[in-house]
Amino acid sequence: MRRGIARETKLRAMGEKRAYFDHAATTPLDLRVLEAMMPYLAGAGWGNPSSIYAEGREAAKGLDLARRRVAELLNCRPAEVIFTAGGSESDNLAIRGAAHGNRRRGDHIVTTAIEHHAVLHAVERLEQEGFRATYLPVDGEGFVDPGSLERSLTGDTTLVSVMYVNNEVGTIQPIAETAALVKQRARRIVFHTDAVQAADYLDLDVERLGVDMLSIAAHKLYGPKGVGALYVRQRTPLQAQLLGGSQERSRRAGTENVAGAVGLATALELAVRERVTRAAHVRELRDFLLGAIPADLARRLPSNLSLCFEGVEGEPILVNLDLAGMSASSGSACTTGSLEPSHVLTAMGIDEDTARGSLRLALGKDNTMEDCQRLVAALPEIVERVRRLQPSYRLAAERSAASSAGR
Repeated sequence: MRRGIARETKLRAMGEKRAYFDHAATTPLDLRVLEAMMPYLAGAGWGNPSSIYAEGREAAKGLDLARRRVAELLNCRPAEVIFTAGGSESDNLAIRGAAHGNRRRGDHIVTTAIEHHAVLHAVERLEQEGFRATYLPVDGEGFVDPGSLERSLTGDTTLVSVMYVNNEVGTIQPIAETAALVKQRARRIVFHTDAVQAADYLDLDVERLGVDMLSIAAHKLYGPKGVGALYVRQRTPLQAQLLGGSQERSRRAGTENVAGAVGLATALELAVRERVTRAAHVRELRDFLLGAIPADLARRLPSNLSLCFEGVEGEPILVNLDLAGMSASSGSACTTGSLEPSHVLTAMGIDEDTARGSLRLALGKDNTMEDCQRLVAALPEIVERVRRLQPSYRLAAERSAASSAGR
């Protein structure tokens, strides 16, 4: 521990920049986004947008503009955009709101085994409330079989939720084709996609995607934490989950986070404008990190690289990377600290011991080739050192040595 503290002190003394490889967990706030938010944090727009006096009117103006900007980028009506407190709330509102809002038509929900826990836990809670659920399996690359989805649909199916991009392994599901398959079966089935990880790099045009609901979060695309949005197609049944006020057309009570909404709109605008250059930049870095390892990356997010190391757990690797001035995660950032294997990796057929040795590298627009070179130089030695300290590794080595001595 003392050596680790000394190493961090040395890093700061040398002025060495930390390398951040966890953009799937959160991203740093873009200063252009902060600048757009400032009038609603410490300027004329600080008021409550529900109030009729000048401060409230100024805040309402900013909120309305942010809603129009988000709607334009999603290719929907402003009234179809609900501002929330983030991706998890957007997912919960979509899943629980649509299930309860559409219950008279059926009680069956279909989702996948690799969804974010914001979706999975919401569906599990609905099961406790009397709903039925089907969790679709995925193949070894993390893709849902269209035939499996089609077979899962019944006359009682009212909601299907399939994530656009997986937050751990970067798998991109063909959402437009998947939504079309569901709608061909029954137009009344509500189709939701968790697009939280997709917003920085992929098309979010809800008409082209053919979805009824779509979730996004600002802090995944260099916007502020604590704000997100849920697109809900007009006439989609939705029961409010937060009660106590008529905000967001009575679909989500609570005084609106005006500065956050402006930040989300600005971050999304910048992401769309810079999408091609950002994707090309992170793809080059990811391919460098991948090196000679063969992989089919055509249907994966360009910023994502998921690795597994046998005979070692992921958490000690993260600690050692941190001490070396680098930030990464093991599996989902929302479960960091848990020794449970990733539900995504086990659903893909990876055994639990190997899944415990997962490392997720999520690149961003400010990463450099120098960052990646540092990682490539440090990681093999870190993995080997951690592996030697693992009790199972030491036991296997001792048995091997004893066997050799016996011969």
